[in-house]
Amino acid sequence: MSESLRYQTLIESARKIDPPICAVAHPCDTSSLSSAVEAAQLGLFRPVLVGPRSRIKKVAQESKLDISGLELIDTPHSHASADLAVEYVQSAQASLLMKGSLHTDELMHSVIQHKGGLRTERRISHVFIMDVPNYDELLFITDAAVNIFPDLETKADIIQNAIDLHLGLGLGTPRVAILSAVEQVTSKIPSTIEAAALCKMAQRGQIQGGELDGPLALDNAISLDAARIKGINSPVAGRAQILVVPDLEAGNMLAKNLTFLGGASAAGVVLGGKVPIVLTSRADSGSTKLASCAVASLYADHLIKQQLALAAEGNDE
Repeated sequence: MSESLRYQTLIESARKIDPPICAVAHPCDTSSLSSAVEAAQLGLFRPVLVGPRSRIKKVAQESKLDISGLELIDTPHSHASADLAVEYVQSAQASLLMKGSLHTDELMHSVIQHKGGLRTERRISHVFIMDVPNYDELLFITDAAVNIFPDLETKADIIQNAIDLHLGLGLGTPRVAILSAVEQVTSKIPSTIEAAALCKMAQRGQIQGGELDGPLALDNAISLDAARIKGINSPVAGRAQILVVPDLEAGNMLAKNLTFLGGASAAGVVLGGKVPIVLTSRADSGSTKLASCAVASLYADHLIKQQLALAAEGNDE
Protein backbone atom coordinates (compact mmCIF):
# COMPACT_ATOMS: atom_id res chain seq x y z
CA MET A 1 0.00 0.00 0.00
CA SER A 2 1.40 3.42 -0.91
CA GLU A 3 2.18 6.14 1.59
CA SER A 4 -0.86 8.25 0.76
CA LEU A 5 -3.20 5.26 0.96
CA ARG A 6 -1.88 4.11 4.33
CA TYR A 7 -2.39 7.48 5.95
CA GLN A 8 -5.60 8.02 4.01
CA THR A 9 -6.98 4.81 5.53
CA LEU A 10 -6.37 6.22 9.02
CA ILE A 11 -7.91 9.56 8.07
CA GLU A 12 -10.99 7.94 6.57
CA SER A 13 -11.43 5.76 9.66
CA ALA A 14 -11.26 8.84 11.88
CA ARG A 15 -13.88 10.63 9.78
CA LYS A 16 -16.38 7.87 10.61
CA ILE A 17 -16.33 8.42 14.38
CA ASP A 18 -18.00 11.13 16.41
CA PRO A 19 -15.26 13.79 16.33
CA PRO A 20 -13.77 14.38 19.79
CA ILE A 21 -13.08 17.87 21.12
CA CYS A 22 -9.40 18.84 20.89
CA ALA A 23 -7.80 21.61 22.93
CA VAL A 24 -5.20 23.21 20.64
CA ALA A 25 -2.53 24.97 22.71
CA HIS A 26 -1.24 28.25 21.26
CA PRO A 27 -1.89 27.85 17.51
CA CYS A 28 -0.17 31.13 16.66
CA ASP A 29 1.48 30.28 13.36
CA THR A 30 0.19 29.19 9.98
CA SER A 31 1.45 25.61 10.33
CA SER A 32 -0.36 24.76 13.57
CA LEU A 33 -3.50 26.79 12.90
CA SER A 34 -3.97 25.42 9.40
CA SER A 35 -3.57 21.85 10.73
CA ALA A 36 -6.32 22.43 13.29
CA VAL A 37 -8.60 24.09 10.73
CA GLU A 38 -8.11 21.34 8.13
CA ALA A 39 -8.64 18.63 10.74
CA ALA A 40 -11.91 20.34 11.68
CA GLN A 41 -12.99 20.61 8.04
CA LEU A 42 -12.36 16.90 7.54
CA GLY A 43 -14.25 16.05 10.74
CA LEU A 44 -11.24 14.52 12.51
CA PHE A 45 -11.91 16.54 15.66
CA ARG A 46 -13.58 19.72 16.91
CA PRO A 47 -10.80 22.14 17.85
CA VAL A 48 -10.90 24.65 20.68
CA LEU A 49 -8.23 27.25 19.96
CA VAL A 50 -6.45 28.28 23.18
CA GLY A 51 -4.15 31.27 22.77
CA PRO A 52 -3.90 35.06 22.32
CA ARG A 53 -7.05 35.99 20.41
CA SER A 54 -5.50 38.86 18.45
CA ARG A 55 -2.50 36.79 17.31
CA ILE A 56 -4.64 33.83 16.25
CA LYS A 57 -7.02 36.06 14.32
CA LYS A 58 -4.11 37.83 12.64
CA VAL A 59 -2.59 34.50 11.53
CA ALA A 60 -5.98 33.34 10.27
CA GLN A 61 -6.46 36.54 8.28
CA GLU A 62 -2.97 36.50 6.79
CA SER A 63 -3.24 32.79 5.93
CA LYS A 64 -6.83 33.06 4.67
CA LEU A 65 -8.09 30.51 7.21
CA ASP A 66 -11.73 30.57 8.26
CA ILE A 67 -11.94 30.19 12.04
CA SER A 68 -15.33 31.87 12.43
CA GLY A 69 -17.02 28.64 13.50
CA LEU A 70 -14.35 27.60 16.01
CA GLU A 71 -14.31 28.27 19.74
CA LEU A 72 -11.45 30.57 20.73
CA ILE A 73 -10.25 31.01 24.32
CA ASP A 74 -8.08 34.10 24.88
CA THR A 75 -4.80 33.82 26.82
CA PRO A 76 -1.96 36.31 27.38
CA HIS A 77 1.00 34.08 26.42
CA SER A 78 2.17 30.56 25.62
CA HIS A 79 2.55 29.41 29.25
CA ALA A 80 -1.07 30.34 29.92
CA SER A 81 -2.12 28.67 26.67
CA ALA A 82 -0.51 25.39 27.73
CA ASP A 83 -1.98 25.54 31.24
CA LEU A 84 -5.48 26.42 30.06
CA ALA A 85 -5.48 23.76 27.35
CA VAL A 86 -4.51 21.18 29.99
CA GLU A 87 -7.25 22.48 32.29
CA TYR A 88 -9.74 22.05 29.46
CA VAL A 89 -8.82 18.37 29.31
CA GLN A 90 -8.75 17.99 33.10
CA SER A 91 -12.33 19.29 33.29
CA ALA A 92 -13.41 16.77 30.62
CA GLN A 93 -14.29 19.54 28.17
CA ALA A 94 -11.81 18.01 25.70
CA SER A 95 -10.62 14.46 25.13
CA LEU A 96 -7.60 15.35 23.03
CA LEU A 97 -4.68 17.81 23.23
CA MET A 98 -2.66 19.30 20.37
CA LYS A 99 0.54 21.33 20.39
CA GLY A 100 0.48 24.66 18.58
CA SER A 101 3.43 26.99 18.02
CA LEU A 102 4.89 26.73 21.52
CA HIS A 103 7.88 24.54 22.44
CA THR A 104 7.18 20.89 23.16
CA ASP A 105 8.91 21.19 26.55
CA GLU A 106 6.58 24.02 27.50
CA LEU A 107 3.46 22.03 26.70
CA MET A 108 4.77 18.86 28.34
CA HIS A 109 5.63 20.80 31.51
CA SER A 110 1.96 21.69 31.85
CA VAL A 111 0.90 18.16 30.93
CA ILE A 112 3.07 16.73 33.70
CA GLN A 113 2.82 19.37 36.43
CA HIS A 114 0.04 21.94 36.08
CA LYS A 115 -2.43 21.31 38.92
CA GLY A 116 -1.82 17.58 38.73
CA GLY A 117 -1.40 17.57 34.96
CA LEU A 118 -2.61 14.71 32.82
CA ARG A 119 -0.39 11.98 34.22
CA THR A 120 -1.59 8.47 34.99
CA GLU A 121 0.21 5.54 36.61
CA ARG A 122 1.80 4.92 33.20
CA ARG A 123 4.93 6.73 32.04
CA ILE A 124 4.34 9.17 29.18
CA SER A 125 6.00 8.24 25.89
CA HIS A 126 5.97 9.07 22.18
CA VAL A 127 5.24 6.83 19.22
CA PHE A 128 6.11 7.57 15.60
CA ILE A 129 3.63 5.94 13.21
CA MET A 130 5.88 5.69 10.18
CA ASP A 131 4.94 5.05 6.59
CA VAL A 132 8.12 3.53 5.15
CA PRO A 133 8.43 2.85 1.41
CA ASN A 134 9.07 -0.82 0.63
CA TYR A 135 7.84 -1.98 4.05
CA ASP A 136 4.58 -3.90 4.02
CA GLU A 137 2.77 -2.02 6.81
CA LEU A 138 2.91 0.93 9.14
CA LEU A 139 5.93 0.83 11.44
CA PHE A 140 5.70 2.14 15.01
CA ILE A 141 8.95 3.49 16.54
CA THR A 142 9.17 4.27 20.25
CA ASP A 143 10.42 6.18 22.16
CA ALA A 144 12.24 8.75 20.04
CA ALA A 145 10.95 12.01 21.54
CA VAL A 146 10.20 11.96 25.29
CA ASN A 147 12.24 9.53 27.44
CA ILE A 148 15.97 10.09 27.01
CA PHE A 149 17.51 7.08 28.80
CA PRO A 150 14.55 4.96 29.98
CA ASP A 151 15.10 2.32 32.66
CA LEU A 152 13.56 -1.14 32.56
CA GLU A 153 10.24 -0.15 34.17
CA THR A 154 9.92 2.87 31.87
CA LYS A 155 10.60 0.69 28.84
CA ALA A 156 7.82 -1.64 29.94
CA ASP A 157 5.42 1.34 29.95
CA ILE A 158 6.76 2.54 26.59
CA ILE A 159 6.04 -0.87 25.10
CA GLN A 160 2.59 -1.12 26.71
CA ASN A 161 1.66 2.35 25.41
CA ALA A 162 2.62 1.36 21.86
CA ILE A 163 0.80 -1.99 22.08
CA ASP A 164 -2.35 -0.29 23.38
CA LEU A 165 -2.22 2.20 20.50
CA HIS A 166 -1.81 -0.56 17.91
CA LEU A 167 -4.76 -2.42 19.38
CA GLY A 168 -6.83 0.76 19.80
CA LEU A 169 -6.39 1.65 16.12
CA GLY A 170 -7.80 -1.75 15.18
CA LEU A 171 -4.50 -2.98 13.72
CA GLY A 172 -4.51 -6.25 15.67
CA THR A 173 -2.00 -7.89 18.00
CA PRO A 174 1.35 -6.24 17.26
CA ARG A 175 4.70 -7.91 16.70
CA VAL A 176 7.13 -6.01 18.93
CA ALA A 177 10.89 -6.05 18.31
CA ILE A 178 13.10 -4.79 21.15
CA LEU A 179 16.17 -3.44 19.39
CA SER A 180 19.84 -3.55 20.24
CA ALA A 181 23.05 -3.84 18.21
CA VAL A 182 23.08 -7.65 18.26
CA GLU A 183 20.66 -10.50 18.82
CA GLN A 184 22.67 -12.26 21.52
CA VAL A 185 22.30 -11.39 25.19
CA THR A 186 25.59 -10.03 26.48
CA SER A 187 26.65 -8.08 29.56
CA LYS A 188 28.81 -5.89 27.32
CA ILE A 189 25.65 -4.31 25.83
CA PRO A 190 23.13 -3.53 28.61
CA SER A 191 20.23 -3.05 26.19
CA THR A 192 20.42 -6.75 25.28
CA ILE A 193 19.87 -7.70 28.93
CA GLU A 194 16.94 -5.31 29.24
CA ALA A 195 15.43 -6.71 26.03
CA ALA A 196 15.60 -10.23 27.42
CA ALA A 197 14.09 -9.07 30.71
CA LEU A 198 11.23 -7.30 28.90
CA CYS A 199 10.42 -10.47 26.97
CA LYS A 200 10.29 -12.38 30.26
CA MET A 201 8.06 -9.66 31.73
CA ALA A 202 5.68 -10.22 28.82
CA GLN A 203 5.68 -13.95 29.51
CA ARG A 204 4.74 -13.20 33.13
CA GLY A 205 1.90 -10.88 32.09
CA GLN A 206 3.63 -7.64 33.12
CA ILE A 207 3.32 -6.47 29.50
CA GLN A 208 0.16 -7.56 27.72
CA GLY A 209 -1.42 -7.59 24.29
CA GLY A 210 1.61 -8.01 22.03
CA GLU A 211 4.06 -10.61 20.73
CA LEU A 212 7.55 -9.62 21.93
CA ASP A 213 11.03 -10.68 20.84
CA GLY A 214 14.44 -9.29 21.64
CA PRO A 215 17.16 -8.44 21.60
CA LEU A 216 17.05 -8.05 17.83
CA ALA A 217 19.34 -6.01 15.60
CA LEU A 218 17.43 -3.77 13.21
CA ASP A 219 18.03 -5.97 10.17
CA ASN A 220 16.77 -9.04 12.02
CA ALA A 221 13.65 -7.15 13.10
CA ILE A 222 12.53 -5.96 9.67
CA SER A 223 14.12 -8.34 7.14
CA LEU A 224 12.97 -11.95 6.86
CA ASP A 225 16.12 -12.78 4.88
CA ALA A 226 18.39 -11.34 7.58
CA ALA A 227 16.51 -13.22 10.30
CA ARG A 228 16.69 -16.45 8.31
CA ILE A 229 20.44 -16.10 7.73
CA LYS A 230 20.99 -15.60 11.47
CA GLY A 231 18.77 -18.58 12.25
CA ILE A 232 16.27 -16.54 14.24
CA ASN A 233 12.89 -18.22 14.21
CA SER A 234 10.14 -16.22 15.87
CA PRO A 235 6.79 -14.63 14.93
CA VAL A 236 8.41 -11.19 15.28
CA ALA A 237 11.80 -11.45 13.56
CA GLY A 238 11.72 -9.99 10.07
CA ARG A 239 8.09 -8.87 10.43
CA ALA A 240 8.11 -6.35 13.29
CA GLN A 241 5.33 -3.78 13.54
CA ILE A 242 6.67 -1.98 16.62
CA LEU A 243 10.36 -1.16 17.03
CA VAL A 244 11.41 -0.39 20.61
CA VAL A 245 14.70 1.50 20.63
CA PRO A 246 17.28 1.43 23.47
CA ASP A 247 17.14 5.19 24.08
CA LEU A 248 16.00 8.49 22.61
CA GLU A 249 19.25 9.10 20.74
CA ALA A 250 18.99 5.83 18.86
CA GLY A 251 15.28 6.31 18.21
CA ASN A 252 15.64 9.88 16.99
CA MET A 253 18.41 8.92 14.58
CA LEU A 254 16.45 5.89 13.33
CA ALA A 255 13.28 7.90 12.70
CA LYS A 256 15.14 10.74 10.96
CA ASN A 257 17.20 8.28 8.94
CA LEU A 258 14.02 6.66 7.66
CA THR A 259 12.46 10.08 6.99
CA PHE A 260 15.30 11.91 5.27
CA LEU A 261 17.21 9.04 3.66
CA GLY A 262 14.46 6.48 3.26
CA GLY A 263 11.63 8.76 2.15
CA ALA A 264 9.37 7.76 5.05
CA SER A 265 6.64 9.89 6.61
CA ALA A 266 6.40 10.14 10.39
CA ALA A 267 3.09 10.85 12.08
CA GLY A 268 3.33 10.95 15.86
CA VAL A 269 1.40 10.94 19.11
CA VAL A 270 2.21 11.12 22.83
CA LEU A 271 0.63 8.42 24.99
CA GLY A 272 0.44 7.39 28.63
CA GLY A 273 -1.43 10.49 29.79
CA LYS A 274 -5.15 10.84 30.34
CA VAL A 275 -5.62 11.73 26.66
CA PRO A 276 -3.56 11.39 23.47
CA ILE A 277 -1.43 14.41 22.57
CA VAL A 278 -0.71 15.47 19.00
CA LEU A 279 2.83 16.78 18.47
CA THR A 280 3.28 17.98 14.91
CA SER A 281 6.33 19.68 13.44
CA ARG A 282 6.48 22.56 10.99
CA ALA A 283 8.59 20.26 8.80
CA ASP A 284 5.78 17.68 8.56
CA SER A 285 3.82 17.42 5.33
CA GLY A 286 0.11 18.16 5.33
CA SER A 287 -0.80 14.48 5.05
CA THR A 288 1.53 13.60 7.94
CA LYS A 289 -0.04 16.25 10.21
CA LEU A 290 -3.52 15.02 9.36
CA ALA A 291 -2.43 11.42 9.97
CA SER A 292 -1.20 12.44 13.44
CA CYS A 293 -4.58 14.08 14.11
CA ALA A 294 -6.41 11.01 12.83
CA VAL A 295 -4.37 8.61 14.99
CA ALA A 296 -4.95 10.70 18.11
CA SER A 297 -8.69 11.05 17.38
CA LEU A 298 -9.14 7.34 16.78
CA TYR A 299 -7.28 6.49 19.97
CA ALA A 300 -9.18 9.10 21.99
CA ASP A 301 -12.43 7.56 20.74
CA HIS A 302 -11.15 4.10 21.72
CA LEU A 303 -10.27 5.31 25.23
CA ILE A 304 -13.70 6.94 25.67
CA LYS A 305 -15.46 3.73 24.65
CA GLN A 306 -13.18 1.73 26.92
CA GLN A 307 -14.04 3.96 29.89
CA LEU A 308 -17.78 3.71 29.15
CA ALA A 309 -17.54 -0.08 28.97
CA LEU A 310 -15.72 -0.22 32.32
CA ALA A 311 -18.31 2.08 33.87
CA ALA A 312 -21.11 -0.14 32.54
CA GLU A 313 -19.45 -3.23 34.02
CA GLY A 314 -19.15 -1.46 37.37
CA ASN A 315 -22.83 -0.57 37.32
CA ASP A 316 -23.79 -4.16 36.50
CA GLU A 317 -21.90 -5.36 39.57
